[in-house]
Amino acid sequence: MIKYKLICKECNIFFDSWFSSSKEFEKLKKKKFLNCYICDSANVEKTIMSPTVFTSNSKNKIDIQDKKYKKIKNTLNEYQKFIKKNFDYVGENFAREARSIIYENKKKSKGIYGSATKEELKELREEGIETEMIPWIKENKN
Repeated sequence: MIKYKLICKECNIFFDSWFSSSKEFEKLKKKKFLNCYICDSANVEKTIMSPTVFTSNSKNKIDIQDKKYKKIKNTLNEYQKFIKKNFDYVGENFAREARSIIYENKKKSKGIYGSATKEELKELREEGIETEMIPWIKENKN
């Protein structure tokens, strides 16, 4: 596995992504499967990166990264609990349900959440329908 720091040339946002190899990165880029998670642009490039070198202090850095990861995961889990409690789940019908609320003036006591493709989200935004996308962590039973 290899981790690259990427930049979106459209909105100038930096983000990290993992790939099985450098060839895999090139293959995905050529097929335009690499998109910016903010603006959905395919104009994404690798940036200059320094290699990761493990030293005797590496264990401490790994522990710090592990703590950060756990904190972020706990925060996302709290968001998910809030959303599940306060919003209605509409599954794959998110785009259709969002439009029906707006265009058919359906009164909902709760907001909705569910799944939508990037294209559906883009269309909703173009129609002036506000949406937000958050990472969703699948629940582990173990």
